[in-house]
Amino acid sequence: MVSFVGAGPGDVDLITIKGRKKIEAAEVVIYAGSLVAKEHMNFCKAGAEIYNSATMTLEEVIFVMKKANEENKNVVRLHTGDPSIYGAIKEQMDKLTELKIEFEVIPGVSSFTASAAAIKREFTLPGISQTVIITRMEGRTPVPAKESLELLAAHKASMSIFLSAQSIEAVVEKLKEGYEREDVPIAVVYKATWEDEKIVVGTLLDIVSKVKEAEIKNFAQILVGDFIDTNYERSKLYDPTFAHGFREASK
Repeated sequence: MVSFVGAGPGDVDLITIKGRKKIEAAEVVIYAGSLVAKEHMNFCKAGAEIYNSATMTLEEVIFVMKKANEENKNVVRLHTGDPSIYGAIKEQMDKLTELKIEFEVIPGVSSFTASAAAIKREFTLPGISQTVIITRMEGRTPVPAKESLELLAAHKASMSIFLSAQSIEAVVEKLKEGYEREDVPIAVVYKATWEDEKIVVGTLLDIVSKVKEAEIKNFAQILVGDFIDTNYERSKLYDPTFAHGFREASK
């Protein structure tokens, strides 16, 4: 059995209980060493084989999984955050399916939700935004033209932008075009939940200089939208005049 496990955003205690138990029971662990905290390896059993996938190709990762499966060993493939977001797990799962190797996926806390927690904000404020757009700037990995940052920003929804802090100037210009204003609140969170976490908050007008001053170039989430700093409507969920299946409205 191969278990794809989301390690969470950084803090080793933000992995799920189920994910931690899988690590403790695994005979083979393949972890994304460039992003996953090495402290997770402290929970491996004695004698477990540990591989850092930062230096491996897809074929090498699959070879290790195939060999372990032939030896009836449990494998944990440890990804950062939640493996379903920019985790490149589909190609791994397809290879395992071809090889008839059983696998499962255990979700994790994503860096985009960890970043919202770091700045103590809620993406989905009543009357402001009920939509969260998760995206990235084009780089060596292209982005479809219909998903360009300026087109997505035109929806005026809450946004979480991955893998783009190194291009903060270009990001901001595209966001200005989409949002059609410069006073949109924006936060850049470097390594959310890690010990060296940094938080920079501003607007599209001043965030570039603030990010450069903080020397943030990578490993950061860019959160954008009025949810960061605005007035909002009260939630109906806890409004005494609003009835639902668990509570009658007050008179």
